[in-house]
Amino acid sequence: VQLQASGGGSVQAGGSLRLSCAASRRTVSNNGMGWFRQAPGKEREIVASINWRGGDTYYSDSVKGRFTIIRDNAKNTVYLQMNSLRPEDTAVYYCGQFRSPAAATTLRGVHYWGQGTQVTVSS
Repeated sequence: VQLQASGGGSVQAGGSLRLSCAASRRTVSNNGMGWFRQAPGKEREIVASINWRGGDTYYSDSVKGRFTIIRDNAKNTVYLQMNSLRPEDTAVYYCGQFRSPAAATTLRGVHYWGQGTQVTVSS
């Protein structure tokens, strides 16, 4: 499975971006998917995840209420809508596929990673 992340860019604080993660194969619809980020000098962290059907989601406390993860299994694509962006959201964002169908809450269980897409939020 290849995951292609896109949609990053530079915005001012308070702005919005939508990230997309397109999978090369339909098998993504059977697995939980997640978005993760890694800021310079920091460890990669989970941002949000969604189960295989899209009915269960998880958000880290730092993005809850501002970010929304959704998936379109017909298009093999997962999205991350990011609103009210803050400078501390600046990072490289990655999508990942979990081995399980659940909306996992940690990086453990990710078996495929997409390439990163840079998000830069200026104050």
